Amino acid sequence: MTIGALRSSLGDGLGRIILDHPPLNILNLELLRRLREELERLADAPELRVLLLSAAGLHFSAGADVTEHLPPRHRDLIPEFLETIVALDAFPLPVVAAVQGRCLGGGFELVLGADLVIGGEGALFGQPEISLGVAPPAAAALLPGRCARGLAADLVFTGDPIGAAEAERAGLVRRVVPDADLEASALALAGRMTRHSAAALRGAKRMLRAHRHEPDTSAVFWAGTEYVQSLMATEDAVEGLQAFLAKRPPVWRDR
Repeated sequence: MTIGALRSSLGDGLGRIILDHPPLNILNLELLRRLREELERLADAPELRVLLLSAAGLHFSAGADVTEHLPPRHRDLIPEFLETIVALDAFPLPVVAAVQGRCLGGGFELVLGADLVIGGEGALFGQPEISLGVAPPAAAALLPGRCARGLAADLVFTGDPIGAAEAERAGLVRRVVPDADLEASALALAGRMTRHSAAALRGAKRMLRAHRHEPDTSAVFWAGTEYVQSLMATEDAVEGLQAFLAKRPPVWRDR
């Protein structure tokens, strides 16, 4: 099934959602809405056992659409974006993400909602939002629970990406494989799960998430409120986003 810039399929216990908006699979409001709707549809499929999230082209995703970050559209984009990440994080069955090339900004935040990540050896993971005068709300909420606090702070405060090997050492990526083997490796991992009972997998997912899901969700939505109401009210946030779109260095006023 093709839904806008998404492709979706379900067969033999495996559900697939493929971001199909190359070259950079930019996440705009419409794509996020369709992704969330598809997550909700697949969550109720009785035959589903595992969901594989991947992307077409050379890059998983370079992040959310910067034009939609600017006022007033950010008031629609950010809540929809966070709702989508929470829907992925709360998905009732195992979620595997296969990541190649750039996985930056909102793309990386999306991957933080997966249970297991398989990375191509050339993949880059990063949160460059700080260089645009803003910050990554979902990553700020979720990264400290996914990796060491120091690495979480490094990624958010510097905006510098890390490679797949470092992401694997940090526990953000389960396994790194040659880029050419990424899809086959992700399908093989998913296949090791689809042989099991859907009821058992749902129960195991509930148990794995029982003691952290609510705090994570609360933190994500709190960060979203802070982003929309406080951060986007600063001059530097608008300046950074406009400078990025104009391809010029930002001029910070620190307010």
